[in-house]
Amino acid sequence: MKPDEARLRRALDGADPAIRFYLLYGPDEAGSRALAERLGAAMGADAERVDLTSSQLKGDPARLSDEAASISLFGGKRWIRLEPATDDALDAVQALLEAPAAGNPIAAIGGALRKDSKLVKLVQASNAALAHQSWVPEGRNAAALAVEVGRDLGLQLRNDVANRVASACNGDRALISRELEKMALYLDAAPDRPKPLENDALDALGAAMEEGDLSRLSNAVFSGQPGEADAELARLANEGIEDIPVLRALARRALQLAQLRAQMAEGESIDRVMETAGKAIFWKEKPVIQSQLQRWTPDGLATAIARLAEAERQVKAPGYVGSALVEEEILTISRFAARRR
Repeated sequence: MKPDEARLRRALDGADPAIRFYLLYGPDEAGSRALAERLGAAMGADAERVDLTSSQLKGDPARLSDEAASISLFGGKRWIRLEPATDDALDAVQALLEAPAAGNPIAAIGGALRKDSKLVKLVQASNAALAHQSWVPEGRNAAALAVEVGRDLGLQLRNDVANRVASACNGDRALISRELEKMALYLDAAPDRPKPLENDALDALGAAMEEGDLSRLSNAVFSGQPGEADAELARLANEGIEDIPVLRALARRALQLAQLRAQMAEGESIDRVMETAGKAIFWKEKPVIQSQLQRWTPDGLATAIARLAEAERQVKAPGYVGSALVEEEILTISRFAARRR
């Protein structure tokens, strides 16, 4: 079942008891996560969230159904977030959808799943599940997104201001949300006391927005520019950007390149791959992405993805001592790309 976004939002905002599983996928992972958080908000601030991964479910397909049917230790509400959602979770999701009952809803974040993904097809065919594909907003859509996000924060954006915010954030939903949250705090805006956002406020606080785009680091790393990558890491650290968002932004770029490279391995030309990618690539990024595809091999990307995942694991591990390890891993990947000119 493929709902329009309005229907999906109604289901998420009401925690529709008829829907057991929400598959939120597509290139705009920030958009998918924002939709997942709507389900969390609907469940309530005191609801318990259970986090699972597809690799966990591959080895234990019954776990998803068990978690969906289980009762919170303290008797409150529970919901489950599955990330990443891949075909490794297929058996677990099928068992969930076939189970006699399931009380706790699941929001699954799938990233850029292919249209022939077995998981996508399974969810689309079920009356107990919803699938929605999120695309990176561009042009008017990105400006409309800025208006919508601003409205939820109590900000009133004119078209020219919305365009400026969207352009500065490269249409990235997470960046748009983060920057508008800063603006709302600056203006003391809230839904019950809306304030207009004008260009003077952007001028006062927007310098970081103009320079704070994580795609700058991704471009430097995967284009083989370690000097620029080092400078970007220093700037992001000064802005208080933590290691996990940085690593995940780089991992998203590596996965995007790996998926496009896989199409090339199946015989498609690079021009055809770029053409068929469509909205999956923000239009400003297309020349950079094409150049990076010529630089990277599938094996190289697989190694980069593994190193980024290991770096994130170490950041989360007890006793993590600081960002030096993360910085060195990122610069190692960039130096590797530099050798492939």
